Amino acid sequence: MSAQTGPTPGRDLAGHQRSPARETAFGNDRIDPRGRRRRIVESIALLSSGLLAGAFGYGAVNVVQTFKAVPLDVRLTFHTALMKMNGPVMQSTMGLAVLSSVVLAVLSRGAARRLAATAGALVATSFLVTRFGNVPINAKIKVWAVTTAPPDHEAILRRWEIFNDVRTGAALVAFVLLLVLASTRLGDRS
Repeated sequence: MSAQTGPTPGRDLAGHQRSPARETAFGNDRIDPRGRRRRIVESIALLSSGLLAGAFGYGAVNVVQTFKAVPLDVRLTFHTALMKMNGPVMQSTMGLAVLSSVVLAVLSRGAARRLAATAGALVATSFLVTRFGNVPINAKIKVWAVTTAPPDHEAILRRWEIFNDVRTGAALVAFVLLLVLASTRLGDRS
């Protein structure tokens, strides 16, 4: 009798017959091509929505508070430079997060579909709030940086912060919904 140090061909470590599934990073998971696509899209949705929520969260907790701590001319100059850099990056991240969440909803069923669709709608909300709330105020701030701020600038800056809070909250909830979907493997049971 010889001692074996691993599974015998066709059997797992416990000696049970293996299914003809393909080996994956998670072991002997049976993943059909549709399930694999769904997991890839799920990963992209998680990554992009997490980056979006993280960037907005960092901005709300750190950048906006720093804006309040510096003189107005410094805030306006920095705000203008930051928005110039943020524009393409954040729009691309929002677009990828919306697209991947919607595709994930299409590839899923039941509760997973509802969570992914809701996450996509929330990311779209953060985009719309940004586009129609923050961006017009950013344009005003750009002008103020090279001229002077109007007497009601504090109210306008506060409105920008409210829009920022709304888009941050929407992005964060979208990310949490996708985390719930991924951690409970709803898409695998639907």
